[in-house]
Amino acid sequence: MTPAAVGIDLGGTNCRAALVGPQGRIGELLRRPTRMGADYAAWLEDFAGGIDELLRQGQALGLKVTAVGMGAPGLIALDGTVTTSPNLPALDGRPLAADLAERLQLPVVVANDANAIAWGEALFGAGRDFSSFIGLTLGTGVGGGLVLDRRLWLGADGAAGEVGHWTVVPDGRPCGCGNRGCLEQYASARALAVLARERIAAGEPSALAQIAAGELTSRQVGDAARQGDALALAVLEEAGGYLGQVLGGIANLLNLDGAVIAGGAVDSFDLMHPAILRELRRHVFAVPGRRLVVVPGQLADEAGILGAAALTGFSEQL
Repeated sequence: MTPAAVGIDLGGTNCRAALVGPQGRIGELLRRPTRMGADYAAWLEDFAGGIDELLRQGQALGLKVTAVGMGAPGLIALDGTVTTSPNLPALDGRPLAADLAERLQLPVVVANDANAIAWGEALFGAGRDFSSFIGLTLGTGVGGGLVLDRRLWLGADGAAGEVGHWTVVPDGRPCGCGNRGCLEQYASARALAVLARERIAAGEPSALAQIAAGELTSRQVGDAARQGDALALAVLEEAGGYLGQVLGGIANLLNLDGAVIAGGAVDSFDLMHPAILRELRRHVFAVPGRRLVVVPGQLADEAGILGAAALTGFSEQL
């Protein structure tokens, strides 16, 4: 029988899951709302029901499903307990891996979502050619996952890679972490829309001014930039510059082979890339700077699913 695992990407709004084998996803991608309220037990049972559906699919396909892997937002301890999850506060302090394992009667691994994405890219995507790299996920915030010498580096407490809270503007915008001027306030997918709205409010002309403030998205900023909109281009250059600044510091510290940029803003990677490289070169020493290659992710929404499944160690081929 073909070994397989269930891979899950748990988000604040939606959840995606699939069966994963040694070569990647098997069968259809399951999508459903996260639907997490205050009743953790009720949510857990509903959530496990969706996994049961995938387990039945695996049985019908003749797969040997041996484990479940999940990427979840927030700080995740090494035992799969959610230390804190700003987007899903009902999970705070919950032993999510242990609770799911008891319900499903299968081993369960829960990891930070950015770590799962980085590991997915390491095994199946843009990170395959790198021995050591950092994966940056540009979404609601900026997540980070470190792969060092072909191993996912989680740190002593599972909290490694939180580059989204690297200070890039001292005394800058307040961040939900309690600090100010964090990278994710200037370079996340959400930040692209915020930066654009600020420039519009300051009187800069842009086709984006026709879009209501609450409806402006990073994709629209990217689309406008491709049409030559000066404001949108300036926003992407600003965000790319901050990413390059941080990557320069990381390269000096770790002498990595590469950086893989993934997440909601990756569609605009080519527009940010020149600014990323410009600021990277300003902040990095010559030797690590010559080695570091910055590339876009290749797996889109599947990176976290594939990485989470692989973290279970379900196949010796991974």
